[in-house]
Amino acid sequence: MSQSITLSSGGQPEGMSLEGTKESSVLTVKTMDGAQHSEADAVTLTVDGFGVVKDPLTGEVQPVKRYTWANESGMMVQVISYGAIITVMKVPAKDGTLEDVVLGFDDIPGYQTANNPYFGATVGRVANRIGGGKFTIDGVEYNVTKNYENRHQLHGGKIGFDKFNWHGHVQGTVVTLSHTNPDGHEGYPGTVIASVTYELKRDNRFTCTFRATSSAPTPINLTNHSYFNLAGHSKGYEEIYRHIISVNADRITETDEDSIPTGNFLCVGGTAYDLRIPRELGPAMSRAAGEGFDNNFCITKGTQQGMTFTARVVHPQSGRVLEVYTDQPGVQLYTSNFMPDPNRNIRPRPTNAEDYYEVTHLEPVVPAMSQNPPIRGKGGARYFKHGAFCLETQNYPDAMNHDNFPNSILTPGETYVHRVEYKFGIC
Repeated sequence: MSQSITLSSGGQPEGMSLEGTKESSVLTVKTMDGAQHSEADAVTLTVDGFGVVKDPLTGEVQPVKRYTWANESGMMVQVISYGAIITVMKVPAKDGTLEDVVLGFDDIPGYQTANNPYFGATVGRVANRIGGGKFTIDGVEYNVTKNYENRHQLHGGKIGFDKFNWHGHVQGTVVTLSHTNPDGHEGYPGTVIASVTYELKRDNRFTCTFRATSSAPTPINLTNHSYFNLAGHSKGYEEIYRHIISVNADRITETDEDSIPTGNFLCVGGTAYDLRIPRELGPAMSRAAGEGFDNNFCITKGTQQGMTFTARVVHPQSGRVLEVYTDQPGVQLYTSNFMPDPNRNIRPRPTNAEDYYEVTHLEPVVPAMSQNPPIRGKGGARYFKHGAFCLETQNYPDAMNHDNFPNSILTPGETYVHRVEYKFGIC
């Protein structure tokens, strides 16, 4: 193992505004996986600042750290300690062009806006929905915060894991962020210690490992909520419709009108949800209920299989490819159906005409004083409905309320582990 570490201090990182802070540091780490590799094979990690936040429970002002990885192929990833959020993923195209392929904001105030739909965040204690905002463990009923339609819980409640500044630890180019969630928070039993470990590999794989322990039986279902557009984060829904997707699943979990699982499964064969064969995303969305996807796909895997191929998405024009692998039983495919649609006319087409790929399409004209303006993202980008897709690896939603779903209750002495890998390539 060859390793060089440089630590310098005295300069103030961009965006750092903590009152009274006089010094800050930038840590750069370069490693090589074995002596046979040259310097060109190195992965670098840089740590600096990304503003400050207040702890939502104590009010304590805390500095936010930013972690930046880069490898020899030009891929670059950034994560911040606030919400353990993936803020940037720059990936090369077939012509070598780098584009940032995840939606997000330029600063902390952006991530704290009310219309932030969990861009890049680590979501918990329980990702997705809990029907009725309640569940029973060992005969005791627990009622958690209802922040979805005033009837259900979504993504951990009003102050989920995405609203906290996580503590960071760096070892080589591996970053582990951790958060301690107190007993009773949002109505959940037990004190939970959660962590997520991030690492960028030389071959353009970005790996995430979630872990959690609890002092009392409690449901756990962590995920990352990155919004992807392989054409570039600002390229919009027209480019999303051009993506080609395949999902390794022959069933989905059936849901009611509030997207709460009924406990039943639907076979995808012969339906709009059959993505086992690669399909253009736009036309596939046009055939789905509501002209978009927001469904838990049950990953097809062997009984003894660990990390399993989950999904593959290709953007033909740039040549960028994303493959997702996980050890979880499900993945939520979400196509940003609830992002702004100011004119209520953003709709996928049943077919993409040949000239569809040759014509540059303009963003919607947003009426003055619109009640549903676009989300202002990185670099002034305007984010609209269907402008990205999510592949949220997970346990089945509302699993604690369905005996026929995989267990989601973490008990003392056990460790919850969830691995996911985002592998980028070129078609």
